[in-house]
Amino acid sequence: MTVTASARRKARHYAMQALYQWHMAGASLNTIEAEFHADNDMSKADVPYFRDLLHGVAKNLDRVEGAFAPHLDRSVDELDPVSRALLRMSTYELLHRVDVPYKVVINEAIALAKKFGPTDAYKFINGILDKTAADLRAAEVAADKNA
Repeated sequence: MTVTASARRKARHYAMQALYQWHMAGASLNTIEAEFHADNDMSKADVPYFRDLLHGVAKNLDRVEGAFAPHLDRSVDELDPVSRALLRMSTYELLHRVDVPYKVVINEAIALAKKFGPTDAYKFINGILDKTAADLRAAEVAADKNA
């Protein structure tokens, strides 16, 4: 099966919500994942990608937060829950999903921030992810700027 951009977008949408729920409720990842399968039509989502994002963020949380935290103007704990979930998910993608161009990661995070985040959160997310991408994918960002 060929994975479409819309299936990936739907996977990110659900993963961001699941990471939000994980942070807010503290339930186990497997419980949250099961609830998402029961409560949502996952047929249009890239389910393996959803699972990778959800479990990958949790498994690599210190490294993920350590990659974007230096660019924050506050502590990670002071972030609103939606921005925290988006930064965690997107930074995980920058670190572990090099098959996805950094611009796609950032644009998808911006779209989700506009939909779910507080007013103007997308500007904050964009700024943090731009700096994080420059750190984590320096060669890709440089090649893009020189193109």
